[in-house]
Amino acid sequence: MNGAESLVRTLVAGGVDVCFANPGTSEMHFVAALDRVEGMRCVLALFEGVVSGAADGYARMADKPAATLLHLGPGLGNALANLHNARKAAVPIVNIVGEHATYHIANDPPLGADIEGIARPVSAWVRTSRDAKSVAADGAAAIAAARKSPGQVATLILPADTAWNEGSGIAALPPIAAPAKIDDAAVHAAATALRAGGKDAMLMLTGIALREHGLMLAGKIAAATGCRILAQWSNVRMQRGAGRVPIFRLPYPIDAALNTLKDVKHLVLCGARAPIAFFAYPDKPSILTPEGCDIVTLARLEQDLIDALERLVDALGARNAQARVQQLDIPAAPSGAITLDKIAAALGAHLPEGAVVIDESVTSGRGFAPLTAGCRPHDWITNMGGSIGFSMPVAVGAAIAAPERKVVCLSGDGSALYTPQALWTMARENLDVTVVIFANRSYAILKGELAQVGAGNPGRKAMDMLTLDRPDPDWRHIAKGLGVEATRATDMDQFSAQFAAAMTTRGPRLIELLM
Repeated sequence: MNGAESLVRTLVAGGVDVCFANPGTSEMHFVAALDRVEGMRCVLALFEGVVSGAADGYARMADKPAATLLHLGPGLGNALANLHNARKAAVPIVNIVGEHATYHIANDPPLGADIEGIARPVSAWVRTSRDAKSVAADGAAAIAAARKSPGQVATLILPADTAWNEGSGIAALPPIAAPAKIDDAAVHAAATALRAGGKDAMLMLTGIALREHGLMLAGKIAAATGCRILAQWSNVRMQRGAGRVPIFRLPYPIDAALNTLKDVKHLVLCGARAPIAFFAYPDKPSILTPEGCDIVTLARLEQDLIDALERLVDALGARNAQARVQQLDIPAAPSGAITLDKIAAALGAHLPEGAVVIDESVTSGRGFAPLTAGCRPHDWITNMGGSIGFSMPVAVGAAIAAPERKVVCLSGDGSALYTPQALWTMARENLDVTVVIFANRSYAILKGELAQVGAGNPGRKAMDMLTLDRPDPDWRHIAKGLGVEATRATDMDQFSAQFAAAMTTRGPRLIELLM
């Protein structure tokens, strides 16, 4: 058994049984090992940014890491934007990055690079295997590092000769610690703040606290104290819809966020960070909480958030409190001219139970929450790192992790143009993903940001940096060329009909909605 095979067998034994890959020469022994090892599904992507995004989406739905297989420093470099997003989301990923043979590195070959230096900014753990006998143990250590609460990116660099020389066999995983419990003082401080604050108090959540059980606990706390509950703007995964405790996100626009928080005197954080602006703006604050707001940390993201909420419920005597639960409220399918509210209504009308929504509708989707809150139970995934080109690769991974569920990808056209290669993987793997492209032919968010930062009235040169025209991208042809059936909608009647049909038909589809 060579080093590569010992690594693949160790990954499978350690529960890492999906690998998203774009390999090259230095990874050929890993590729060959896939034929000899049962249990590893390997998924090819045409660009490394799709590889890393797919691994992110897989982990969000599977609650365990996938592996990536990347070619040397440039391949890792191409993956960095979505690895940045994964790091910000605390998503577990095991990166396997090929390297030149140890004796060849000194020759400074054309693809030689400082792979550890490239990996460190997006990785909590980085290691280069010294020899073939070390590879399996290094792989086991990478899995353990990735699974450290709440999740991390771990990068293992595999020189080619450590892959082809004789390996050690399968290595056992080192112990993986459970998330740490909070202390009693944190529970007491949070309970005191919420009792004192009443309607002027807020409990802000993220992470696993936004799953169904965590939301129910938060709902009991709100019922017992009168506090408001709110999620961060960006979250790994929210469970929403009928039968669940309803929760909205802190708005992205700074003025709306300030207005949401203006009356909060006591803010209790469960996994969440104290809210700050996405960017700095002239004459506007970076800290979004009002002056004098008492901020109390119940639990940090890496701690046991569910246990923290359970203990807070008990401290407040809220075990028998009746949490408010969202009732089923399906909007009517809209017709006529396209508006953002009508798009939200169409989504709410047709989303099937169990759908997984990947949301990168950066400007178009900011108001979708109210009209989708009462639809059938579903999950909603957002981008915590802000680097665009996120949604279609994440949809690939989510669909592989949850093949029985409909995946809906909402993306602006500017974001989608970063990683359109994801469509090819959707087609090749026959994934049940419906992609909706909001085609406004621009980086619409930047038009608003230009005004927010006080950069003045844009002229022709400035507008040319913000528009996607001359020529207009045609998503029907882009999708068809990559193997995905596509349609175009120019009004709500067409979009509602096309989206409804997509929700009842398996396989990849794309709808271009002309805004």
